[in-house]
Amino acid sequence: MDKYIWLIPVLPLAGFIINGLGRKSLSEKMIGFIGSFLILVSFGLSLAAFLQIKASGQPINVNYFDWISVGFFKVPFAFLIDQLSAIMLLIITGVGFLIHLYSIGYMHGDEGFGKFFAYLNLFVFFMLLLVLG
Repeated sequence: MDKYIWLIPVLPLAGFIINGLGRKSLSEKMIGFIGSFLILVSFGLSLAAFLQIKASGQPINVNYFDWISVGFFKVPFAFLIDQLSAIMLLIITGVGFLIHLYSIGYMHGDEGFGKFFAYLNLFVFFMLLLVLG
């Protein structure tokens, strides 16, 4: 599971990019599906991480690279999932998915439908980065 942790925040970012760039050419159904589905997959990965932490009792710490490295001072770019952050991941992705589903009907016919879903996915991405950082 450790090698798939990076997908949890990257999938909503991919939804932002796809819906942001294709908001004029994609249909409302496709924009709603892409935005919601990528959050749902992120929820599934968050659930898998939660179950792994629950079973092992050990947090997941994945270091990707050193963001700042000056002498003995190092600031890594890393994701840490412990019990609290695992629950927060489930809340962010679960409630985020439900908000996406509700927004499909609420925003139907609005001219800013694609832009709204792009920004909604971007918001979920940043929330996930806050929890994982």
